[in-house]
Amino acid sequence: MKIILAPDSFKGNLTSLEVAVAFEKGIRRVLPNANCIKVPMADGGEGTVQSLIDGIGGKFIRKRVIGPDGKTVSARYGLLSDGKTAVIEMAEASGLPLLSDKNKNPMKTTTFGTGELIIDAAKRGAKKIIIGIGGSATNDGGVGMAQAIGACFFDNKGKKITEYGSGGMLKKIATIDINEINPILNKIKIIVACDVNNSLCGRSGASYIFAPQKGATPKMIKTLDDNLKHLSKIIKKSLKRDVIKLKGGGAAGGLGAGLVAFTKASMKSGIEIVIEASNIRKHMKNADLVITGEGRVDSQTAFGKTPSGVAKTAHKYRIPTIVIGGGITDDANDIFVYGIDGLESACARDMSLEEAIKNSRKHLENAAERVIRLVLIGKKITKKRLK
Repeated sequence: MKIILAPDSFKGNLTSLEVAVAFEKGIRRVLPNANCIKVPMADGGEGTVQSLIDGIGGKFIRKRVIGPDGKTVSARYGLLSDGKTAVIEMAEASGLPLLSDKNKNPMKTTTFGTGELIIDAAKRGAKKIIIGIGGSATNDGGVGMAQAIGACFFDNKGKKITEYGSGGMLKKIATIDINEINPILNKIKIIVACDVNNSLCGRSGASYIFAPQKGATPKMIKTLDDNLKHLSKIIKKSLKRDVIKLKGGGAAGGLGAGLVAFTKASMKSGIEIVIEASNIRKHMKNADLVITGEGRVDSQTAFGKTPSGVAKTAHKYRIPTIVIGGGITDDANDIFVYGIDGLESACARDMSLEEAIKNSRKHLENAAERVIRLVLIGKKITKKRLK
């Protein structure tokens, strides 16, 4: 039996490869000769770089860059084995985990470090850069990132703004000059992994939806939203690019819009990017079963998450897909109408999160064994009926 193991990481616990290895151990208790193909997956968020390095090969690059609060941090990104594709998670340089609660302030945080990673990847020979933009601490519309790659911003007196781009300084911008953007980026394809449709501004925009978790007060939110509206007008005036209604433009505090405006990046579903990069379609040919998974399975799993993307791909090859979740909510059965054929919990009984994490490998091995035993029962029933 050929089985594709294509889970996401279990956030804060196991990488996607570690999850796949646990699945394989459980499967081999029942089918010791099974052909298990491990394809670590991700959806463009945390763990994307790790999953692609584990699945495709490559290396991690570390660089000291400006963090969200203006202090230097050590950030890493991946350079895949082809030597031409770099994978960046913006949270490594500009993410919430880099700040303490008291330092969260989207009026002051910047994406400058993300821009530094882009330039570093380009200098190392990358011809395609994939950027995951989840987990940001910022609301600067990508202005900090743009400064790092060479864009210049001027106030209404024609004076160049030298402070790092941040959510609070956007109102100062009167004109933008992109002529100094590093020419090394001219021939590089930049793809933004984004799975939200939020626009840049308004009640469903970057500031109102995402800024509160980044430390914004109600008063800050209105200011941040007004500032992004101002930025969009200046971008349209100076660059002749309209990002105000761009789907996904509000992701990462407007970094989505900023990358499109300043680098001509294209936006794509994170799971679709990883599916393409991992070449999972090649592995699915002649496969009998696909097992995927993520830490928490609920009704939202069907929308842009790793299990749904994997199942959608498997469905094209008429391969059944089973999801193993670290935890399963009451509404998880909703995912069956989206091409997922089976669902299993890693936890066979009630337990604390601490216990589940401590023994996660064992739980996943046992869950995979249970799944395979049920699959084999189904095959026996089918054979009996055919007789």
